[in-house]
Amino acid sequence: MLFSTSLVLAGHFGFNTNILETNVLNLAVVLAIVLTYVGDALRGLLENRKQTILANFREADQRATEAQDRLRQAQQELEQAQVKAQKIREQASVTIEQEKKQFVRQTQEDIKRLGILQQETLKFEQQKAQNELAQKLVKLALQQVREKLNQRLTSSIHSAVNNFQIVLFTNYKAS
Repeated sequence: MLFSTSLVLAGHFGFNTNILETNVLNLAVVLAIVLTYVGDALRGLLENRKQTILANFREADQRATEAQDRLRQAQQELEQAQVKAQKIREQASVTIEQEKKQFVRQTQEDIKRLGILQQETLKFEQQKAQNELAQKLVKLALQQVREKLNQRLTSSIHSAVNNFQIVLFTNYKAS
């Protein structure tokens, strides 16, 4: 040994003066004391840290499971919304088609009504024009008869016409 010196006192007990061996021995004693007293505390801290890490893992797993559940639920809701949107689109198409048909039918009915109204208006205007024409013709005929009567009527013809009318009137009353 390198520095092997030892001092023995009273036969059994002695001092080792070798610094390297003494330091190793001192270090071993200190480590044994530290591990004995501090080891329990260190083991407790490590156990607490281990429990915390495990709790964090469990919580992370639980959160991941909840997130998966929420994702599944959201996907189901999305599918339901898509189905509902498709139904709404189909209903809208049907409604649009029905409205279109009703509009065409209503327009055709309106056209028929307008055609009938037009025919009635034409008939009314035609009758009105015929009545006005008939009144004008009667007026003109009466005016021409008056003029001819006034030109050709003498007192003897006037008496004969009056007598003839009186005879017709009396015969009419008698019958």
